[in-house]
Amino acid sequence: MEEREAHINYPFVVTDELIAMEDVGYRYGKAPHDRAAIEHVNFNIFPRELVCLMGPSGCGKSTLLKIIAGFIRPTEGKVKLSQVEISGIDWHRGVVFQQPPLFEWFSVRKNIAFGPKVRKVPQARIDEMVDDYLERVGLTEFADQKVFELSGGMRQRVAIARSLINNPKILLMDEPFSALDALTREQMQDLVRKIWWNTRKTILFITHDVDEALKLGSRVLVMSRHPGTIAREIGLNFSNDFIQSGDDRIWFSDDFYSKRREILSLIGGRA
Repeated sequence: MEEREAHINYPFVVTDELIAMEDVGYRYGKAPHDRAAIEHVNFNIFPRELVCLMGPSGCGKSTLLKIIAGFIRPTEGKVKLSQVEISGIDWHRGVVFQQPPLFEWFSVRKNIAFGPKVRKVPQARIDEMVDDYLERVGLTEFADQKVFELSGGMRQRVAIARSLINNPKILLMDEPFSALDALTREQMQDLVRKIWWNTRKTILFITHDVDEALKLGSRVLVMSRHPGTIAREIGLNFSNDFIQSGDDRIWFSDDFYSKRREILSLIGGRA
């Protein structure tokens, strides 16, 4: 398979597109009273990217994520995963929502183990995998606590681990930190950045927060107003540079603020 260089200066290369959106549209309702939520959406996501999707409220960001997840099917166009058209849900696409649908009365350990257990993975292997992901998300000492006892940030850590343990080809995150306080949100951003870098997992991350997109994304896709389409694609290096340098002055650079103004201008309809 032909190799394609990453969008930014990663110490690895990526292959052909993992997700291909081909002239995708989605209409709610039935003719003649139907209305377009999104239309003529075309973009690719390549392996090992962390792509942030932004746009004005109501532009169809969550609709796009639901289509990629297989929850709904587009009314126009095609969406492909590894060159195969997506026709429904499966474990190849993990989803993390703003309010994680966890089993409240299960322990953290049992929630994370749920997917492999359903797929009948041997118990010894499940235990090994759960221990690994508990450590990755910093919840080892809380493994036996019930989910209802956890804070919002800890619940999202469980949700991320529960998705990642199934080893999906792509992790879809729909504004997962929007309900968290500022400090917890920053900690969770750092966690996602580290998971992305260390596991080389492909991530599509929806956010309303421009700073969050700039701090996490290897690319930002900005959608237009309703009906949504891709208005601009912006390549980024900030997350990559921060991981390699640890220098938080990156977040205060002229380039960072220039990209911030560009995205805000697009979302505000001034460009």
